Amino acid sequence: MSSASGTTGVRVDAYTWAIRLYATRSAATAACKAGHIKVNDASAKPAQVVRIGDRVRALTPGGERIVIVTGLITKRTSAPLAALNYDDLTPPPPPKEERPATVLRERGAGRPTKRDRRLIERLRGRDGVPGDGD
Repeated sequence: MSSASGTTGVRVDAYTWAIRLYATRSAATAACKAGHIKVNDASAKPAQVVRIGDRVRALTPGGERIVIVTGLITKRTSAPLAALNYDDLTPPPPPKEERPATVLRERGAGRPTKRDRRLIERLRGRDGVPGDGD
């Protein structure tokens, strides 16, 4: 593991790339420039230095991630080694909403009749759809 133990900080774009929040260093830099990375609740420029104990919030393609810096790392390593350099405080994703069951019709049954359509809408929880003549 390549740790920058002799330094007091690491560039935020290099750090977020090294701990695998972003796939490329240029993506991490672009996220900083777009304002998607905050260090201690303040927008970060790519060259801003992060230190041990800083809180980094990053809007990644997989959703928002919140990490606390526990170690300084400048080179990208394996995910298990990178995980040693931060504490992940990201809340778990909310549970997926229950969706109504999809209505499957037999192949070759043709278009649903008006009565069938009303039953399907009732199953989906959309009673009283405007314009259906009820």
